[in-house]
Amino acid sequence: VATYNKYFGQKVNTDFTDKVEFKYTGLQNCSIVIRNVTEQDEGCYRCLFNTYPEGSFIGRTCLEVYGKNFYHLDINWVVSCSATGRPAPTVTLSVSQQDLSFSQYNTVSVSNTNATFTVTTTAVLSGSRSNSTQVGCAARVLSAPHREVMVTIPDDDDDGEKLF
Repeated sequence: VATYNKYFGQKVNTDFTDKVEFKYTGLQNCSIVIRNVTEQDEGCYRCLFNTYPEGSFIGRTCLEVYGKNFYHLDINWVVSCSATGRPAPTVTLSVSQQDLSFSQYNTVSVSNTNATFTVTTTAVLSGSRSNSTQVGCAARVLSAPHREVMVTIPDDDDDGEKLF
């Protein structure tokens, strides 16, 4: 990986010039720094000291690389939206992120005792969420203006449920 000689100085092998540098070069304290280690750098390294007249001294140190594992996780969220009106409203869901999509749409209409209808649309939101995922809930009744509410899905929630 690298050598040091008091007459010729430091020399780092060309394959390691971006990763290795000498920290100390004295006989009593000689060390190198290996930067940006990866799993390919794991292994045992030999330190060889040639001295005159004592001869060679060999030391060995082993490097193990530990790090965080990064996973890409796709999570499915069940999203539902309800609206009540007369006549029965049309309820739709929308999402602002292009890499997200809805599947398993289900719409249920319930007739209430006061002659109104409660319509609930439920769908599964799939894909890679960011912490600013916006979901829209739109309700339309023939006799009233179109209403839409956008809600940001929280990054983490204790019970995994967000009502809107």
